[in-house]
Amino acid sequence: MIAAGELRDRLAGLEPIGLDAQGTTRLAWSEELAAAEAWFLDQARAGGLTVERDPAGSLWAVPAGDGPWWATGSHLDSVRRGGRFDGALGVAAGFALAARANVAVIAFADEEGARFNTPTFGSRALCGRLDTEAVLARVDEHGIALADAMRTVGVDPESLAAAPTWLPRLRGFLELHIDQTRDLERAGAPAGAVRALAARTRLAVTVQGRADHAGTTPPDERRDALGAAARLIVAAESLAGDQPGLRVTASRLLVEPNSFTTVPAHVRLWLDARAPGPEPLAAWRATLEAGAARLAVATRTEIAVATASHSAGVTFAAQVRAALGGLPELVCFAGHDAGILAERMPAGMVLVRNPTGVSHAPEEDVDLDDAATGASALLAALERLGA
Repeated sequence: MIAAGELRDRLAGLEPIGLDAQGTTRLAWSEELAAAEAWFLDQARAGGLTVERDPAGSLWAVPAGDGPWWATGSHLDSVRRGGRFDGALGVAAGFALAARANVAVIAFADEEGARFNTPTFGSRALCGRLDTEAVLARVDEHGIALADAMRTVGVDPESLAAAPTWLPRLRGFLELHIDQTRDLERAGAPAGAVRALAARTRLAVTVQGRADHAGTTPPDERRDALGAAARLIVAAESLAGDQPGLRVTASRLLVEPNSFTTVPAHVRLWLDARAPGPEPLAAWRATLEAGAARLAVATRTEIAVATASHSAGVTFAAQVRAALGGLPELVCFAGHDAGILAERMPAGMVLVRNPTGVSHAPEEDVDLDDAATGASALLAALERLGA
């Protein structure tokens, strides 16, 4: 069994990194993440594990021998001003598991995608699901290209395409993660096994209008990009309301020239949509695009809708779910590295009760006794799976 005190001790060295009064910020390829990776190295050395970095920048702490191994872990990066358990809990628990079983611990690179809009970067690279040339050219808010950011921490972007060569080193993957809903709280359960991850799509929308004087331009002469974007957001959310289980969020908005006295000329908008299966997402998008075409005519703007990312969802392997027997099952609407790996190997997830359901925010919290219950369930599953 794994005790809450051990998880608390392992997390103690990680929690202060990137923490301030507004929350935890450890963006990919940053100084804060490098400090978290130093914690990872210390944990591995204390457990007699060897640390290696794969071509995507993910850290592996591996036991003696050539493998393949069952692996566990999660990620060390965070969103901006996030919580202290998302990702970190799974990595800390991974080292507790590795102290008791012959498993590898992985901290996947850039799971959150908060800096370059590259969610589950490390696991997608490992599974050969990255358009490497396109993602390396992406830039952050400061104009720094992803390829250059990788170089600053000693990761060669030219080797990114070789990441799938590491996949045969794994027999399967298990991940412990904080529940990002109140589902387990409502069920009165300290932990639960994930049956499936929901289908997800992220749309990148551009609206092109024309800059003009905010005071002197009459309504019938305006080409207001922000006004059109606002109407599109309302339409996207309204359409979701007609389909049970569909969740839509206008997650990011960039406006140019962003001036008090100027009609907005250009908007970049990201829409996040999730549903239990891919069919509701496809229907929602088709209706939204038809509405966007009509809106463009009505507002005298140009509106383009493109796919930023998409996942049809995944059901975790029956053998892994059986090994986690005894825990209640649920569907998770968040994306996780385990879900990416599940398309290529046996994989599974255990979520830990989160009383408020708050995540990606400083108020994120779990009881470490609940976390220990989840970690112990993973340990028992690994034993049943022959790790």
